[in-house]
Amino acid sequence: MNSEKVTIQNVNVPGRTTRVDAMKYHAMRDALLKVLPKSPPGMTQKEMFKVLTGVVPSKLWPNGDKVGWWAKTVQLDLEAKRLVARDRTAKPLRWYLPR
Repeated sequence: MNSEKVTIQNVNVPGRTTRVDAMKYHAMRDALLKVLPKSPPGMTQKEMFKVLTGVVPSKLWPNGDKVGWWAKTVQLDLEAKRLVARDRTAKPLRWYLPR
């Protein structure tokens, strides 16, 4: 099976790219952009994973398998692209959509 791939970045490793399944990437990207708050302080990683498990298509993530990995991977990519922001003052860390 040859699936489409998309190239992603990681805000924590500038200049490094990885290729991942495009269908899963776009589904998780859409879900993240839908659930993240539009202002600080934002949502913790634990909150993000919990909400996303109920939002993402179960055909791509049966029983919520690997939702956390995909959420983190896409969150880091969107953060590198400045579509998601990290509230660095909050503990634990929180993410939101910048204006």
